Amino acid sequence: MSLTSSELVRLIGLDEVGDVHRVFSGINSLDQAGPSEVSFLGNPRYAPQLPATRAGAVLVPEGDWEVPAGCLVFTVENPSAAFSAVIDHFQKEAHDVVPGIAQGAIVAEDADFDASSVTISAGAIIGKGARIGDRTVIREGVVIGNNARIGEDCVLHMNASVRERCELGDRVILQPGAVVGSDGFGFELVEGRHQKVPQVGIVVLQDDVEIGSNSCIDRARFGRTVIGEGTKVDNLVQVAHNVETGKHCLLVSQSGVAGSSKLGNYVTVAAQAGVAGHIEIGDQVVLAGRAGAVKNLPNPGAYMGMPARPMAKEQRKMAALSRVPKLLEEVRSLKKKLEKLCEE
Repeated sequence: MSLTSSELVRLIGLDEVGDVHRVFSGINSLDQAGPSEVSFLGNPRYAPQLPATRAGAVLVPEGDWEVPAGCLVFTVENPSAAFSAVIDHFQKEAHDVVPGIAQGAIVAEDADFDASSVTISAGAIIGKGARIGDRTVIREGVVIGNNARIGEDCVLHMNASVRERCELGDRVILQPGAVVGSDGFGFELVEGRHQKVPQVGIVVLQDDVEIGSNSCIDRARFGRTVIGEGTKVDNLVQVAHNVETGKHCLLVSQSGVAGSSKLGNYVTVAAQAGVAGHIEIGDQVVLAGRAGAVKNLPNPGAYMGMPARPMAKEQRKMAALSRVPKLLEEVRSLKKKLEKLCEE
């Protein structure tokens, strides 16, 4: 798939480039791109690579940048976001999406979707009463349970699972191996044995949610587990039963949110951080890596440590702790001087 310079400027929302005409065949990083590829400067730390890049065109932020002669330079407000549009252009053909039901797919007779618009790949299983919106792509090995609801323009990658009655909004992405609607972890100790508590609720993923590879969103014991609009869940994340997140949250790899907790809007749970059950996290809270929230955190801001406390307070504590060895040495020295004085 190719992209002309005129198509490129329209794609990134700029004016025409005049008489310059180039054809690009792909995208790459500044240090790897060739003359037929488009690159970008998304982080100033990579600016030293600009003068030596072989890219045919680069997207840069406002500034005075040195680039080789012959390289087209396009100044945009957000190079990373603009470059994403270029990636999407080349990726569409690479994915080779053809609407229809591939041979080897298993589709229930009463599943509801437009076969001229939806793509069902080989090995996918679509359960009874499932409903799938237009332009959605179901990749190989995906399982959609009975009476599940999938919105429009979704992409469910290989071996993702959406269990019975769960609901996905529009433009939802499930990465390979993601599980939506697994049973919540609920057991009662009865006569010395762990007895399973039935989990009969559902999971709702609102519009523009993305779930990473091998992450699990558990169904509610009853009611709904809700992942709010625009929330992005990284790989290897556990979200327990009856959790509700607000809009545009970020749950980073190996983090976990325990049952019935509620997260506000724009909350970030960084890598390996955890949220205990039955607590509430307010809007715009950031839990740093390996932080543990064990009580309500209603106020916005960054928190770290276990239990999670305001980051500035924890950093002062850590700075104080780093001085303890020196203080101990001073105490020992003073103790020896005092002992000598007492002997005299």
